Amino acid sequence: MVSQHGIKLAVYLISSYFGDLVAKVCECLLRRGTLPLGSIVLYTELNKLQVTNCLLVLIQHNCVQAFAIEQQGGFGSAPKVVTQYMALFDNIIHHMRFPKFLEIVSQEFGKECLEILEGLLMHALKALQYGEWGSLSNGNCSAKDAVKISFNRLVHARYVERCPAHEPFLAPPEEETGVKKKGSKSAKVTEELTMEQRALAAAAPMEALRFLVETYAETDDNEQEIEEKLPSVAVGEKRKQIDSQLDTEAGTNKRKKEILWRANFEEFVRCLRNKACIANVRTRFDDGAAIVLNAILEATKRSDTKAKVEKSVPLSVNSIFEEVMKSEDGRTMTLEHVRVALIELGCHLPSISLDETYSIGNLLLFFSPQLILLENINLKHIIELAQNEEVESIVLKRYGREAYRMFRLLSKAGHLLETDKIADTTFVEKKNTAKILFKLWKDDYLHLEKIVATGSRQTQFFLWKVNKQSLWGHALDEMYHAALNLRIRNAVEQEQGKEGMFLVEIFLKNP
Repeated sequence: MVSQHGIKLAVYLISSYFGDLVAKVCECLLRRGTLPLGSIVLYTELNKLQVTNCLLVLIQHNCVQAFAIEQQGGFGSAPKVVTQYMALFDNIIHHMRFPKFLEIVSQEFGKECLEILEGLLMHALKALQYGEWGSLSNGNCSAKDAVKISFNRLVHARYVERCPAHEPFLAPPEEETGVKKKGSKSAKVTEELTMEQRALAAAAPMEALRFLVETYAETDDNEQEIEEKLPSVAVGEKRKQIDSQLDTEAGTNKRKKEILWRANFEEFVRCLRNKACIANVRTRFDDGAAIVLNAILEATKRSDTKAKVEKSVPLSVNSIFEEVMKSEDGRTMTLEHVRVALIELGCHLPSISLDETYSIGNLLLFFSPQLILLENINLKHIIELAQNEEVESIVLKRYGREAYRMFRLLSKAGHLLETDKIADTTFVEKKNTAKILFKLWKDDYLHLEKIVATGSRQTQFFLWKVNKQSLWGHALDEMYHAALNLRIRNAVEQEQGKEGMFLVEIFLKNP
């Protein structure tokens, strides 16, 4: 469920990039969910052509996914296939991260790869074909080869992937589960998926093709075959017919072999996440732990052949130490330093030996809480600690140090605490304690439960706790709100700066 400020931020981004009409269509999909074309026309009060053009823009920029479903017809009529459209909220928000994505490629590969990625991100040049690079190479053959090499490097690094299917067909759920055994695990998983999740899964390319770059070599076999099929005509006329038929077949093959590409947001987010985790480890422990974590992530990235999921890859101490030695700072570390850093990162060392292995899944828990389901290792509290620190800093700046102490106490306790108990523990007056707690509750930072004790007289108790699941959603919504305010303020200041420069130019021309 997307929060209200998240929707407002996404609509503002689309409006800034593509205009108000496209933003209106996008807002309709974000607020009302997946809709067919007719419903979008009805809700937006735009004509069909306008809505169609807006949807094409959004699809071109990976902000909307179309898919077809079969719907039952009316009485006496056959079922019909209807195209549905759903907004991709995460992809819209990724537009704010484009400068970060470009920075990653610029630092890792240089200017040539940067220009290709900039075309994919900024101008939606996702119809780049492997054999045609006219807009990027200006027709220069050597430049085309350089562009192909740069493109291959981006694909090999998983920064560019094949586009999903533009309009996959979703079979009715009963047809998908009918071939499976009733009560089987796969059938249950299919039933639990929403229609939108099924559409994204159906649109995604096969893992074997997702990062596959195909090359095509032209030969003279086609020309010879055509020449044999042509009747005996004059030499000049025969040459024209051969060229004409080759051009026709080349166009047909081009349409068949056309492959669309786009930036792989998943891999870019993974890189940013890794950097944030390394910075977090450096702050919490020391530079040595950060160097070891970075080495393990780099080694795992090369050994992981599939980018669809992050797998747990076992690494030996020797391989980790070898990767550490590749960095300038890592060359100052000894094997014992690496072992100490591994212990700080949460790895349990049963014995001192040179062939012991450590699973990268342990360390991936720093930034991928989903992997807790895959690895039976209790490192979830590390992620929660980082989230708690982020929210605690907000509480400290907004409500003061006394509120910070109360929130921190409730966050660590993990259960309900009574008002007097909180006041005694945090050394705050009971009157101020109740006032601060109610203020935090009103702003959705705390959960409140009221208990009435009956006896000689009724007594009301107020119990407080931190509901972390709802709190993370509330904190994320506030971040969306802050980002929206900053972008609006930045746009206003830029407009004011333009007006100021215009007035200066007028004054200089007419002193």
